[in-house]
Amino acid sequence: MTADTPLSGRLDDDDYPAYTMGRAAEMLGTSPGFLRAIGEARLITPLRSEGGHRRYSRYQLRIAARARELVDQGTPIEAACRIIILEDQLEEAQRLNAEYRRAAAESHDRTR
Repeated sequence: MTADTPLSGRLDDDDYPAYTMGRAAEMLGTSPGFLRAIGEARLITPLRSEGGHRRYSRYQLRIAARARELVDQGTPIEAACRIIILEDQLEEAQRLNAEYRRAAAESHDRTR
């Protein structure tokens, strides 16, 4: 830990890799193998500790929880990962579209 980044700031950071594989699996109610599988499917890429152990952030755990929901409903793991990736891409495209529409409306209002 550096003096620049206090521990409290890290604990509030959704992207800080605070959870070990065992703890992450326990929190999700799944096995470490499930986390490895969604990593192999490139849904999430855990960071590695200096010792090479996988570490997960809260953001990654939310994604893994969504994958688990789909798998629990009978979706094959590879398909679940693809669905989540496509959902994420759609959400980003919708966000960009709304941003462009807002900018176009503001530009149109200024030219009136």
